[in-house]
Amino acid sequence: MSLFRKKSIDVILAQAAAGDADAEKHGLTKTLGVRDLTAFGIAAIIGAGIFSTIGKASAMGGPGVILLFVATAIACGFAALAYAEFASLVPVSGSAYTYSYVAFGELFAWIIGWALILEYAIGNITVAISWSDYFTSLCDGALHWHIPDWLTMDYLTAKTGFESVSKQLADGATMEAVKAGGDYSKYLAWSNAPTLGGFHFVFDAPAIGITILITWLVYRGMRETRTASNIMVALKLAVVVLVIIVGSAYVDTSNWSPFLPNGVGGLLSGISAVFFAYIGFDAISTTAEECKNPQRDMPRGIIYSIIICTVLYVLVALVITGMVNYSELNVGDPLAYVFDKIKDVQWLSRIIAVSAIVAVASVLLVFQLGQPRIWLAMSRDGLLPKAFSRIHPRYRTPSFATIITGFMVAVPALFLDMNIVIDACSLGTLFAFVLVCAGILKLEMTPGAPRGKFKVPRIPSRFFAPTILVIAVILIMVYIPNWPGDFVRARQLRNAETMTEYVKDNSTAAAALQTALTQQATVTFSDSAKMAPATMLAAIPADKYETVIRNLAVDDSVKYESGWHVFKHLIPVWLFLFISLWMVYICIVKNISLIPVLGLTSCLYMMSQLGWKNWLLFMGWLVIGLIIYFGYSRRHSKLNPANQNV
Repeated sequence: MSLFRKKSIDVILAQAAAGDADAEKHGLTKTLGVRDLTAFGIAAIIGAGIFSTIGKASAMGGPGVILLFVATAIACGFAALAYAEFASLVPVSGSAYTYSYVAFGELFAWIIGWALILEYAIGNITVAISWSDYFTSLCDGALHWHIPDWLTMDYLTAKTGFESVSKQLADGATMEAVKAGGDYSKYLAWSNAPTLGGFHFVFDAPAIGITILITWLVYRGMRETRTASNIMVALKLAVVVLVIIVGSAYVDTSNWSPFLPNGVGGLLSGISAVFFAYIGFDAISTTAEECKNPQRDMPRGIIYSIIICTVLYVLVALVITGMVNYSELNVGDPLAYVFDKIKDVQWLSRIIAVSAIVAVASVLLVFQLGQPRIWLAMSRDGLLPKAFSRIHPRYRTPSFATIITGFMVAVPALFLDMNIVIDACSLGTLFAFVLVCAGILKLEMTPGAPRGKFKVPRIPSRFFAPTILVIAVILIMVYIPNWPGDFVRARQLRNAETMTEYVKDNSTAAAALQTALTQQATVTFSDSAKMAPATMLAAIPADKYETVIRNLAVDDSVKYESGWHVFKHLIPVWLFLFISLWMVYICIVKNISLIPVLGLTSCLYMMSQLGWKNWLLFMGWLVIGLIIYFGYSRRHSKLNPANQNV
């Protein structure tokens, strides 16, 4: 049996029309138009990103973070065009999974379907926990209603916080000092939680509650889901526009200088936070089977939502970095924070708190909508049990898959801290984007391959791709002149924290560093700062740190980290470079379309910036998926010759 057996588009469309694999042969209801699809896209994209992670990204990149939002939007836009073409070609549930089945065959389809499960599963859990945090803060602040701590966090977070505080107290820390830290609420949660046989009942009740509510809404039908989404989108758009209009009156343009206070490196360090803000637009394509006119409306909905959200992200970033200095924005609720600082408009911070709850709930709504439809498509193909393609006779929704999706979000929210796997979720999403772009290129290079009614605009790449490569090299040499040498030698400049750790137990290096810092003229230290290397390092302005350290007259072993510790982090970047050079070669030889190439390489670049540990987590997830595929799905696939007459 071939691992790359493909499904024809005619068969896929026939299965969807007949409700194939559903025992009662019920189909999904076609109720969505372009306005609904655009609203779903906005609902998915504008959530925690604009109310929370925009602050972290702004603190890293300064006002120049708007460049990162635009660049990320362009990269997502390239992928969105590829999604739009596939959606017009194969207008059924399944999204990138179905597209990969058409372009690459079953094994790749399974891999991408499994990656999408990672995207939606972790994404949904993260969003549910984020909603809980916003809800709890609102109750504590505006409503003056304190929910017991043991009902507001997961089991592992509370246990870890309790152990951390207990150690601090055992080491002699005062309770006042402990309360000033971030683990005190976790300590209280564990200490005050009901117990049974030594087990502490700590769980995130608001996260579970919103998950049950959203799952019930998605289960009840697409019309109800659409109405709820449209209402929530209208509300949060009104608040975002209000934030922009009111906040613009308090912008101090001096806060926009320097535009890139931490340089290009600081800007790019926020790429994970910015990209996570865009996750979700691809969920629109999972509803293609429920569109009235998917060939026309699906491309428009995807593209319109990205354009609208990018404009709003850029305007909000300009407003908040203009109202306060960028360095103040590394907070969980940056919008509420900046308006709280201005007495005349503090009333708006309360509105923002409420709208954040609505915004994050709408993200969860779209994600909970997308996951069951991926499973529906995989079940139709025999890769998952038939129950996952069961459609409710009255509500016309994938009933079993929707309920299982609810359990997959609610149960892990009881005990998992999802912060460590958010980037792995982004990796799964980007991997899907890469394969969808590659799928368009595969169809283009396959003689006689079908194409959708909407086509990615074709720009010949033979001359553009090499030109872009040359421009990229020039920009690197001008703006990051030390990067090529450091990259090839697998070394990186120590930051203030790692430098301090290095010299703490190395008296020779500490003495040399202190002498060099005292003698260099780039920064003038006060007498109180000339005490220890750590104190002097902390006194160096962030925008001058790299220049100061590189120019110090000390051995490179003090200034740089190197070896395997550094090289392992560069492996994804090496992979990106090799694939990019290969793509340029293909462009020169075959003159393929430029936009899918740019989508593939830009998404691959963002993947390369997410760290080798996240790659390991992602690869581990794929290995589990392959075990399931070879153990169950391959044998039960409807393309398996043994099942052809069943």
